[in-house]
Amino acid sequence: MTINISELYGKKMISGTGHWIGEVGEVVIDLENGSVSHLLLGKLDAVRTKEVIRELFKNGVEYNRVKKVSETILVSGNQ
Repeated sequence: MTINISELYGKKMISGTGHWIGEVGEVVIDLENGSVSHLLLGKLDAVRTKEVIRELFKNGVEYNRVKKVSETILVSGNQ
C-alpha cells in the first residue's frame, strides 16, 4: 500500500476493538530504513532527544500496528 505522508495528518485513529485513540498530529520517519516509524497524537513541541523519545512512548503508535488507512486509521490491539 502506498500513501502520501501528508494524507495521514489529522486522520482519526481507532483500535481494532473500536476504541478512539486520537488524531495524527505528527509522522515520525526512520531515516535509516526510509519508512514511517510512529504516528504521534498531537503536535511535537519537544526539541531535546530525551523529550522526543518520551513522547514516542507516551503519545505514539508504532506504524507497524497500522492495519488499514482509509477515512480513519485502524490500529491493531488496544491503546
